[in-house]
Amino acid sequence: MDGACSSLSIYQFWNSHLSGNRDWPITVALNNMAGSQIIAWNVQMAGALLTALPPLLVYVLASRYFLRGLLAGSLKG
Repeated sequence: MDGACSSLSIYQFWNSHLSGNRDWPITVALNNMAGSQIIAWNVQMAGALLTALPPLLVYVLASRYFLRGLLAGSLKG
């Protein structure tokens, strides 16, 4: 339970406080970076990497706790 709560709080912090505009989540800010005529793909991919990297790191570092929590509810005894 602690792993799930901490990962959700990290995701909430990442989405709300690290975007350029405080009113939008970081994924909306990433979508708004695309221009109407020209899309800078290198900037879009760098932004996508920075957006996806923290949740991936949290999952990799806390994967044993996630699996332990999933298996605890499925076993008898």
